Amino acid sequence: MEGLIRIPTAHGRLAVYDSGPPDGPVVVLIHGITASALSFAPLRRVLSPTVRTLAVDLRGRGESAEVPGPFGIETHVADLVGVLDHLGIGQAVLVGHSMGAYVATLFARRHPDRTPHLVLVDGGFPIPAPDGMEPDAVIEAVVGPAITRLGMEFPSVEAYFDFWRAHPAVGPAWNGDVEAYLRYDLVGTPPCLRSRVSVEAVRTDGRQLVTDPDLAGAIETVPVPMHLLRAGRGLLDEPGGLIPEAMADAAAARIPRLTVTHLPHLNHYTILLGPGAATVAAAIDAALGRLGP
Repeated sequence: MEGLIRIPTAHGRLAVYDSGPPDGPVVVLIHGITASALSFAPLRRVLSPTVRTLAVDLRGRGESAEVPGPFGIETHVADLVGVLDHLGIGQAVLVGHSMGAYVATLFARRHPDRTPHLVLVDGGFPIPAPDGMEPDAVIEAVVGPAITRLGMEFPSVEAYFDFWRAHPAVGPAWNGDVEAYLRYDLVGTPPCLRSRVSVEAVRTDGRQLVTDPDLAGAIETVPVPMHLLRAGRGLLDEPGGLIPEAMADAAAARIPRLTVTHLPHLNHYTILLGPGAATVAAAIDAALGRLGP
């Protein structure tokens, strides 16, 4: 993606893809736990050209992979505040996918004056864990092959593509955006290619998602309007999705600031890297429209 800038933090320089008119309404795009800013490439392509987007590679991922810890959701929130401050931006709509939705809800709780609206893309709700299951085991169970790849090496880019073509949620939806997203994830030289995502970052962030009750309940006390776009199919394209439909509907009935849209035919990946991008863009445009000129 175009417009790569690097924002200084206390521990390194965070990669941010800045595009759109400098004076346009600002939307910050926050990716998932093993993802990168490239997951938002299809969305950025269909958003209104009047919108300025900041797609952030969170520390430990993408072009921010070498930014060291501390990791954790609070750190990501602080990093995003630093990005806005460095660029002189007072407010931005936050769009968070998967783990990024938890970052967005915590950001809104900590800094409600900095964001007028959240768009939560298949994330932000408590992660149910069976009694007695260790946090790392829950992370493995939830994220699946996405985390398995972090310890693997691949002899070629095509071999990495083949690994993902076998994925039931990604393979059937294969397109150029998926290829670009996966190619961006790789570092090294053949025959020793690997994901650039930091295992330590994923473990630290994941444990907090599973064990921190304050974070799990953040959505209940977010003081700004939220729109949840819920995929009806899950990480492996299984029916039911990552967020149970009944849980989302109950939350919408209980939380007046929350609107829920169910997307039954999309999964956790295709909601961004497939046909869902246009629906997410429409939700962002609607949020911006409610803010007025």
